[in-house]
Amino acid sequence: MKQLILASQSPRRKALLTQLGYQFITQAADINESVKPNENATDYVVRLAKEKAQVIFSSLPTHQQIHTVVLGSDTSVVIENEILGKPANEAQCIATLQRLSNKQHQVFTAIAVVSKNKNSQEHKNNVLSTLVETQVQFKLLTVDEIKAYWRTGEPCDKAGSYGIQGIGGQFVTTINGSYSAVVGLPLYETVQLLECVGLPSSLSQIKIKD
Repeated sequence: MKQLILASQSPRRKALLTQLGYQFITQAADINESVKPNENATDYVVRLAKEKAQVIFSSLPTHQQIHTVVLGSDTSVVIENEILGKPANEAQCIATLQRLSNKQHQVFTAIAVVSKNKNSQEHKNNVLSTLVETQVQFKLLTVDEIKAYWRTGEPCDKAGSYGIQGIGGQFVTTINGSYSAVVGLPLYETVQLLECVGLPSSLSQIKIKD
């Protein structure tokens, strides 16, 4: 069985990957996450997911790469084609959540896996990726609600200034798409991608007696 590395220290992604039954280690990828000029949100999240996985894979010794798969992921909250980052302070949190208030926005999550392509004579890396789009509708928020939410500390490290899996979940009226993708790792798509590189899900390894 190949070794799986999650190119992230996100507790949310670790919890979701553990939920799927995979054994893995984590290693944070140090990359430049700035948006390139004229880069749209979908290209941005796919690029970052790939870069995170590739930078960790490239850091491994050659003999270890043959037996390793690296999984990278990136999530962006987008409204009116603008990527909303993490808030640096309360004012930014208020401005962001006021934009999301009573509106629908998109959450794009990309996942990518990097492994060694054994079928290639040059032993080139095999890079696969998937993009998941989810539509999220917010209720009407008051400034007092946003300020109170900021004081919980939850929005500080969250793209879009909210965490759907936490206190911020109460702001969401409807969701169309993958809940787990909004949290940080789409469960269905992750299993499909890992199975493509020889890492079957825990369920597929359970023997069923007739």
